[in-house]
Amino acid sequence: MDIALNEQSMLRIGTEAAYVSFPGFSAPGMRFGYSTRLLGVSTGIYASMNLGLSRGDAEELVQENYRRICEAIGLAKDRLVLSKQTHLCNVRKVTAEDAGNGITRENGFSDIDALMTDVPGLPLAIFTADCVPVFFYDPVRRVVALAHAGWRGTVGGIVKETVLAMGREYGSKPSDIKVAIGPSICRRCFEIGPEVAEEFQKVFDCPVDAQGGVLFHGNGDRFYADLWQANRLLLLQAGITAEHICLSGLCTMCRQELFFSHRATDGRRGNNAGFIMLDEVV
Repeated sequence: MDIALNEQSMLRIGTEAAYVSFPGFSAPGMRFGYSTRLLGVSTGIYASMNLGLSRGDAEELVQENYRRICEAIGLAKDRLVLSKQTHLCNVRKVTAEDAGNGITRENGFSDIDALMTDVPGLPLAIFTADCVPVFFYDPVRRVVALAHAGWRGTVGGIVKETVLAMGREYGSKPSDIKVAIGPSICRRCFEIGPEVAEEFQKVFDCPVDAQGGVLFHGNGDRFYADLWQANRLLLLQAGITAEHICLSGLCTMCRQELFFSHRATDGRRGNNAGFIMLDEVV
């Protein structure tokens, strides 16, 4: 069953898992999805589709959650490639030898917050719970990528680094790349202090409270930052065309019935995950 969540996002509900897709990003030759917390087997603070293997949940339950979500999207669970995310801007080229990294064997990656590959049938995954998941697809060079952009990754320019890496390693042209900015904390919910606001001001040449800007005054010395717009502006700077950028319009903190939110739970939660894979045959 498919349910429209807004104009940009669709909730796809199966018998054992439910995930979000973005019709404006969908294209022949690849498959993708962003998990919800529905229809999993985890309990308590992890209820129920927790995909975090290092958050204290029972591994057998998390592995069953992976089986369910992978079958729903159409991915090979045992070939998944996970990474160790540390809010940096390092991009890793993934090859067939990396299949199963972090899911069927120990995670051999360090400080990697973006993954990319041109290998069909090799699914990539990144984790968020308020941070921004960013999906990339180049249908010309046949390349997919995923980036995890928290506020540090955003001001550090991880989306620009991913576009550059796709060009360097695979010859991707920014004008060919399609991008989706997935469910994450919205501007109304992402309150920050003056130190973090200063980091945004260093990167984005927009006045506070400007229309189309990224930083807005809150109460006292507090501010609100728009991570969706910030990453959109960085993608445009990287050469991605506006019509190739899809915004999910879904806030993980506003929609806690669908997603895990770090801020809403003071970190006592499971992980959402974004997935993407090239199909074997176009």
